[in-house]
Amino acid sequence: MLNPKSKTEDTGLQSGKTSMIGTGTVIQGEIVSQSDIRIDGKLIGNVKCSSKVVVGAQGEIEGNIVAQQCDITGKVTGNINVKDILNLRSNALIKGDIVAGKISMEPTVQFNGKCSMQAGTVSQVVEMLAEKDERKAAAE
Repeated sequence: MLNPKSKTEDTGLQSGKTSMIGTGTVIQGEIVSQSDIRIDGKLIGNVKCSSKVVVGAQGEIEGNIVAQQCDITGKVTGNINVKDILNLRSNALIKGDIVAGKISMEPTVQFNGKCSMQAGTVSQVVEMLAEKDERKAAAE
């Protein structure tokens, strides 16, 4: 039995404080969370998290990620903005631009996009994404 304050071994997430989207689940819309979130299903929309986002091996996101930390083993089609550290693991597939304070990438990761490393607050990144979305909507 897991202690709610213990960390799970493979993700570093706090059990009991983690929201999960399971395999076989498809969600369309934006997710905003102040606690850790793990995605093993499919999300069509953006994730804004002031904690840690984990995309499991079967997980897929079609949208942007803004988070404090992020571990990705699955597929992300969209931009990733992480204040602290971004871990790209195993056979992760990333199609989009990355902005991160620190980045760790395993050799089997597929990444197609631009990458820049800069320290900024999550709120600054959220504002930047909102402005970009507004400009895009105005252009359409």
